Amino acid sequence: MELKDILKDGSKELNVEITGYQVDQLIKYKDILLEWNQKMNLTAIEEEKEVMIKHFLDSLSCIQTKYLKTEGRMIDVGTGAGFPGVPLKIALPNIELTLLDSLKKRIGFLEEVCRETNLINVEFLHGRAEDFGQNKAHREKYDYAVSRAVAALNILVEYCLPFVKVGGYFICQKGPGLIEELPEAKNAIKILGGEVVDQIVIDLPFSDITHHILVIKKIKQTPIKYPRKAGKPSKEPIK
Repeated sequence: MELKDILKDGSKELNVEITGYQVDQLIKYKDILLEWNQKMNLTAIEEEKEVMIKHFLDSLSCIQTKYLKTEGRMIDVGTGAGFPGVPLKIALPNIELTLLDSLKKRIGFLEEVCRETNLINVEFLHGRAEDFGQNKAHREKYDYAVSRAVAALNILVEYCLPFVKVGGYFICQKGPGLIEELPEAKNAIKILGGEVVDQIVIDLPFSDITHHILVIKKIKQTPIKYPRKAGKPSKEPIK
């Protein structure tokens, strides 16, 4: 099966519509990813078809939640090689995207990806979520935060919820571990101003992989003491 068909048919299976141009953008992204991966560690997945399925279709599955609209501000926290933020920006070009990562080299890679795929209205932040979550320019300024398996859920919500404005959503991609992590994170979600509104099981096309998307709505402001100083959320998660 050709790479283009994997993207077209897989997207259709996820009820996501993408154009031929968007398919071309994703293939260009794949080329840059695999080229840069030769000199720095961006992904353990190096087979082209696997990139299409496990990175691109996986990222696009966030759209299936129905909470993501075609416009608004989105931050991808701990974006790494750009997942899920960049594929979502390709599929939803009117979204204003911010990519946050703690590694400068990865930010350089992401800048090249966005330049080469003609993505505009993308902001690049080099630093830690705990610091930017206390920054007035970013705190509670986003309609959506997205993140893909960056940390355990009770830690991840402290990284992400401070960015989301009241009425916005944190869309969190997780593996099967979510079932164990959710009860431990319920108190943290409540303290940080969130409420779980949906939990969706995704069967990834062309694979036997099942993953989970948790949707948390921001129902009240995050107390000013959160996020705590860098390193604190992971060392002492909110109980």
